[in-house]
Amino acid sequence: MKDTIRLGAGSGFWGDGMDPAVELLREGKLDYLCFDFLAELTMALLQRQKTKNPQLGYVPDAVQYMKALMPMARDRGTRLVSNGGGVNPRAAAQAMVADARTLGLAGTKVALVEGDDLLDKLDAMLAAGVPMTNMDTGSNDFASIRSRVVSANAYTDSTGLVEGLSGGADIVVAGRVSDNAVYVGPLVHEFGWQRDAAHIDRIASAITLGHIVECASACTGGMSSRFADMPHMGRVGFPIVEFQRDGSAVVTKVPGSGGKVDPFTIKEHLVYEIGNPRNYLMPDGIADFTSLALREDGADRVHVSGVRGKAAPDQLKLVIGYQDGWIGESLCFFPWPHAYARAVKARETMLERFERLGLKADQIHFDFVGVNTLHGPGAPLPEDAALENLNEVGLRCAVRTRTAEEADKVRRAATHLWIMGPGGTSFGTPMKARPVVSLWPTLIPREFVRQTVEILEA
Repeated sequence: MKDTIRLGAGSGFWGDGMDPAVELLREGKLDYLCFDFLAELTMALLQRQKTKNPQLGYVPDAVQYMKALMPMARDRGTRLVSNGGGVNPRAAAQAMVADARTLGLAGTKVALVEGDDLLDKLDAMLAAGVPMTNMDTGSNDFASIRSRVVSANAYTDSTGLVEGLSGGADIVVAGRVSDNAVYVGPLVHEFGWQRDAAHIDRIASAITLGHIVECASACTGGMSSRFADMPHMGRVGFPIVEFQRDGSAVVTKVPGSGGKVDPFTIKEHLVYEIGNPRNYLMPDGIADFTSLALREDGADRVHVSGVRGKAAPDQLKLVIGYQDGWIGESLCFFPWPHAYARAVKARETMLERFERLGLKADQIHFDFVGVNTLHGPGAPLPEDAALENLNEVGLRCAVRTRTAEEADKVRRAATHLWIMGPGGTSFGTPMKARPVVSLWPTLIPREFVRQTVEILEA
């Protein structure tokens, strides 16, 4: 039995760079390479894809990465774990097996983990009295959106990942397991931890380390308040966790890769996207981020120890996606002289066109790009003289409507500016109206979720 397990963070989101993952696999001496591909809205978007084509619904990167990496992973004895199955992990697993056959990697085992998709269980949960209270708004009026629901995925724990690894899988692909579960699962498997009082703190430590590295370069210099001081971020190294049997760990990266690992980069991501730091609730357990100790352990090495935690919560988070209207959007730019004045006049013109077109809108929003796009009304306007001398100003318009037909009027009004608008206006390709998928996060009893595992072999 190993006393140290080396895990690499292969991605932090759908669309992340693959070259740092290749570098990790080539040089990191890894036992596991783990991939987090999902965000909350991703599941609803993937469900839309699956509705159009039953063979879609997984993250394309998840399959492409595995195809590129599985030959080297086999040579190095590294196992690959991801949540890139999205809303169709079965199709993803089947594609991975087909790729393994094409590459001549006979005997490759892919564990398929399902059970997070509860779309067909919503009515049963409602009948059982589950309130479906919206965690963000407190609303209990789930009935008002029930007919428009397109997805419902629970954040599940690492149980299915552990079962897949115990079944000898070289690759494990799941749907909506929690982001850090792809790290917790390998550690529970390797160290034989039970989900009991004796292992609560160690599982909490695995959750914490998974949280630190789950966004990959976000703990090696990305998004840092000291970004200007981070070297060679274009070839940043993704993090490696050297996890000890006693629950302590070191976060590091491949020597010579870009970015930096120090106590501050770890702290910056430790507090990223959390609520109560003493009570970080995850499906596998609850971690207390205030209990840990950080120690610099050499260049680009930070030792993490002392994490304490509590048992897994009785409820799991369920994120429901539902159709919520349409967005029409436009963007154009105006040059000096009088760039800002031209943009203001263009806004006035578009509002008049909306009136003539009979636009029915729930909300109309304008931004002046280069002036107040990021801060909105919280951004003070420059002095008149400064406004007068701006080199260029963009005008973005976003309109929320109930139908696609109404949203398309925004595109039409924007193209009317080609002739009706100020001289010198620059346009990109007119934007098509797009549907809005809103989220209804809620809590459900854990017993409604049942993970299943199937091993597919090339």
